[in-house]
Amino acid sequence: MKILVSCVLAAIICLASSAGASAQISSDGYFKGIRLWGRVRVVNSFPDLKVQVVDSFPDLKVKKVSAFPSKIGEWQFVTSGEDFTIQFVDSFPDIRIKFVDAFPGL
Repeated sequence: MKILVSCVLAAIICLASSAGASAQISSDGYFKGIRLWGRVRVVNSFPDLKVQVVDSFPDLKVKKVSAFPSKIGEWQFVTSGEDFTIQFVDSFPDIRIKFVDAFPGL
């Protein structure tokens, strides 16, 4: 009985710690091989990344630019010719972002 309780408790701790883990964005701005700057198209299905917009504790600060995104976190929203696609979600995102007017990035 004690072994079963210990196993269940260990499983709960593992699930709780993995649920709160932030996205693993590399220091050079890549997540799962996708560079997090460039031309972005919003889609409703089959995205490269699922994104949740938050007000606090983002994985990435994003600045909307009208042309020539060249730094981590600078996104130009387009309807074709994208570098990667995103889908906005309310739960289970790949990354959490916050839109900013200045200082985009990690």
